[in-house]
Amino acid sequence: MTEKQLLIADLKPEDLKIRLLGESRFESPLSPLSADFPHEAYQGRFIRPGGGIFFEPSNIHVDEKDHTYATNLIAELAGARQKIFFDPRNVKAAIVTCGGLCPGINDVIRGLVMTLHYRYGVKEILGIPYGYQGLDEKYGHPIRKLTPESVSSIHYFGGSILYSSRGSQDPEVMVETLQKNNINMLFTIGGDGTQRGALALASIAERKNYPISIVGIPKTIDNDILFIDQSFGFETAFSEAVKAISCAHTEAHSYRNGVGIVKLMGRDSGFIACHAALAMNEANFVLIPEVPFSLNGKNGFLKALFERLAARKHAVIVVAEGAGQDLMKSTGEFDPSGNKKLSDIGHYLSEAIKDHARRQDIETSVKYIDPSYMIRGIPATPSDSLFCLILAENAVHAAMSGRTSMVIAKRHGYYVHLPMELITRERRKVNPRGYLWSSVLAATGQPPNLSED
Repeated sequence: MTEKQLLIADLKPEDLKIRLLGESRFESPLSPLSADFPHEAYQGRFIRPGGGIFFEPSNIHVDEKDHTYATNLIAELAGARQKIFFDPRNVKAAIVTCGGLCPGINDVIRGLVMTLHYRYGVKEILGIPYGYQGLDEKYGHPIRKLTPESVSSIHYFGGSILYSSRGSQDPEVMVETLQKNNINMLFTIGGDGTQRGALALASIAERKNYPISIVGIPKTIDNDILFIDQSFGFETAFSEAVKAISCAHTEAHSYRNGVGIVKLMGRDSGFIACHAALAMNEANFVLIPEVPFSLNGKNGFLKALFERLAARKHAVIVVAEGAGQDLMKSTGEFDPSGNKKLSDIGHYLSEAIKDHARRQDIETSVKYIDPSYMIRGIPATPSDSLFCLILAENAVHAAMSGRTSMVIAKRHGYYVHLPMELITRERRKVNPRGYLWSSVLAATGQPPNLSED
């Protein structure tokens, strides 16, 4: 089911409602006068009560069969509020990073600390080490204090200064740790699993009448968070992946019947593969999880590949890590987060191509490049770094206003609040009938059908 179909079939106005901890009684310390703030981002332009945007543009093209399309779905705008729930003098905030690495994590941490400290005057900001493990005392990870000085230059580096971990922890224990440390604001930087965990924390806190604002900043290098235009770090990742495709093209072009294979991240969604291939525009085949393919048969991948080699003497293949898993034996293993460990589609394709060439007595040179971890452990590009800062600022504004169980997202060019429950329903995927995949087919020239039938 595509995002659009899910929207039409399932969503109701209440699905976009943002939970509030209570009435906002305090005046925001952000001045309404721009003269008081040297930075243009803070001109006292508070979001009015009820301010929002259409969840989908009202003039979006729909087919006749989509006559049930809803236009009463409103996403709440992100931004500063004139009245806030928390007295900044009594705020004790915490930040946690979970799951896999992604460019820009340190930028988000820095943005949160700077906004809390300089814009709202919050003096107690804590860093939770090693993901959700840091909220369980049995692991012995000491919680650290964060200050503007301690985070001043962290955006020059990849990774997370707070470290990370995978795997779920007992939410009851984590809430106890939050209460014990008098934390009333938690920022969760992570993917859909992290935000599901955050939602569980918020539910337990509500049951205990524990007023804590839990706000997420979605993180996924695969760009697979539902209903979000783009996640931070994605642009940096596919920009770096372009370098690997360039190398693969050079290798392939330098040999008779040269083949360059580049495997990129994309467990369930092929966004990095698609964007990197389009940005470089040297790929001849792009294989993604959303579009099944066969190796053999009259329409199979190998037939199309060797026809390309016969005509042009070289080929570049970009493949997402989750593609073609049905062609290989399952590993039967799972990581600590419960994700199935994938078989290596890059190695599989490399061996299959070599074997086919040997059987056909065709000379070939196959080079396999896997830059997966190289594209996620690097600093963010300036564009991504700016994106991270805006997400962080809006996360602080949301938490200060007493909003909880929600994430900051960019949708249709606007920064909005979305409920955690909504964005964790399933993963966003490339639409095989959509514009992105059509662009890939046009750029590569690959057959639209690479299946055996």
